[in-house]
Amino acid sequence: MRAVVADGYGGSEVLGLRDVPPPTAGPDDVLVRVVAAGTNPADWECRSGLAADWFGAGPYVWGWDVSGVVEAVGERVTAFAPGDEVYGMPRFPELAQGYAEFVSAPAAELAPKPVNLPHQLSAALPLSGLTAAQTLERAGASAGQRVLVHGAAGGVGHLVVQLARERGCQVIAVARPMAHAVLRELGAHEVVERADLPRAEDGPGVDVAVDCVGDDALLAAVRPGGVFARVPGAAAGAGSLAAPAAARGVRLVHHVVHPDGPGLARLTELVEAGALVPRVSLVLPLEQAALAHDVMERGRGLSKIVLSVGPEPVSGPR
Repeated sequence: MRAVVADGYGGSEVLGLRDVPPPTAGPDDVLVRVVAAGTNPADWECRSGLAADWFGAGPYVWGWDVSGVVEAVGERVTAFAPGDEVYGMPRFPELAQGYAEFVSAPAAELAPKPVNLPHQLSAALPLSGLTAAQTLERAGASAGQRVLVHGAAGGVGHLVVQLARERGCQVIAVARPMAHAVLRELGAHEVVERADLPRAEDGPGVDVAVDCVGDDALLAAVRPGGVFARVPGAAAGAGSLAAPAAARGVRLVHHVVHPDGPGLARLTELVEAGALVPRVSLVLPLEQAALAHDVMERGRGLSKIVLSVGPEPVSGPR
């Protein structure tokens, strides 16, 4: 099979397309023929060596988000059958080897893909969608609360906006002006630029701030007793925010996303009901994975970049 392989860590130039042996499905696994693979900042961060102690010696096939068709199932798998269309972010933070034509994934970490999305869109959803949903859950975001989303036009941020709205929250989206109209369409009640961030001392403050950028200034928007949830660098913990957050009486949330088949199934339900719409900025062929990494590293406010791996199947009823 074709896969994008890196022998070691470094810049995007370490990524190259090769023929490698395909994986096999273990007893509890599903072998997926990948139609599309989503990309995430975690991909280029890991490729660069920022988490070198997690993965050991190479070679590496990066990528976690996949959407495709079940090719074979392990002997203990009953939830899926060959021909089923599925998606997921298997094995994270262990290697899933998503930039490839075939992926072996635990059946419990997959879900039926939304019937109203092509694979190139459903591949954009798993890691970002589960990050958004799990972060809001950890933050305790609930109906009537004011939720501020910084980096609201990005891959995670635009999903946080929609999922917070679905929870009945009043959503304030922070983004550059070019994204304001889209964010209003996605359900933001108010859209502002960073220079116009609200401050708790000037008003009631927000109940929950979800920081998808890494901006300590967002803490000033949270009311005493509120929650500050940071998405970038979640594994690093509170860091320099611990003391100022404690002084303000603000609870910090640093959540590292984990695979969750039932959680994906709930996202599928929302997508099929029209309540959640993943956005893709760019689709590239698998062999241009290095370009996808370059664009992600330079990009600001992008939604998702997806790699096209195989042809879209002709979908029938589920």
